[in-house]
Amino acid sequence: MKFAANVNLTEYAKPFVKWAGGKGQLLDVFEKFYPLELHEGGVRRYIEPFVGGGAVLFDILQKYVIDEAYIFDINEDLINTYIVIKDDVDTLVEYLSNLEYTYMKLRKDERKKMYYDVIEAYNSRTLENNQPDVERAAQFVFLNRTCFNGLYRVNRAGLFNVPAGDYRSQTICDERNLYNVSSLLQRVHIFTGDYRESIKYVDKNSFVYFDPPYRPLNITSNFTSYSKFDFSDEDQIQLAHFYEEMSNAGALVMLSNSDPKNENPDDNFFDELYCKFYIHRIKARRAINSNGERRGLISEILVTNYKVK
Repeated sequence: MKFAANVNLTEYAKPFVKWAGGKGQLLDVFEKFYPLELHEGGVRRYIEPFVGGGAVLFDILQKYVIDEAYIFDINEDLINTYIVIKDDVDTLVEYLSNLEYTYMKLRKDERKKMYYDVIEAYNSRTLENNQPDVERAAQFVFLNRTCFNGLYRVNRAGLFNVPAGDYRSQTICDERNLYNVSSLLQRVHIFTGDYRESIKYVDKNSFVYFDPPYRPLNITSNFTSYSKFDFSDEDQIQLAHFYEEMSNAGALVMLSNSDPKNENPDDNFFDELYCKFYIHRIKARRAINSNGERRGLISEILVTNYKVK
């Protein structure tokens, strides 16, 4: 692996995919809610059980002294891509460069055909034996960069089904960022699996951040199916129990979710669920919505098991 020669440590590594619910826009706000121990160097291990696009992961690895991180996600293709970027970024860059070169020289109608050809190839097979698959990782990134609004969505059968986007110019292979991300991931242990697996790695020097699929504010905002597994109210309740378990293990814990009071001021679902902890409300902008006029500021909640000064 030759990632080091291509790394520019003066550049800020950022998520390599656009992800519904991504936290890039909130990092400055989040910094005010991180535990004091993180700011003072007392946290040695970072754990993220729903890593998604990894905005918080990359932010923490670049701003704070962390020995190691553990990340999890139930989306097998997302985790495959993380592993490929960590262990075989050179080959991934080669694949993506070829896809970008081919795509960008095509006419609009030809690009659309290429997009659906890649979807067909992507949906025609699955990951095998948990072995890293560079070609599939390249297809995953390509589809994320060229689909409508950068939305990852699959149907009940687990097949990717987002329509093509309409881009005059698009960077598919962000080579410098991929190498910078690869460098950061050398300190990261990467797992496909349920968030509950993370309990194996928590200790009293850990900071855990939960960013689960958000509880929908209404039927039109239901973007919870990023994988073929739904996340219901019962799942939210089970997660709250696990949050308390992590807290009891001595970890510093923070969780994000939607604020149901945006739609119904009398909806106390999370206020009751996390009544033992500190609930904060922050402003966020809808990152993904088919209607641009519906991308205004809304309230979200942060739950911490520590006081925030």
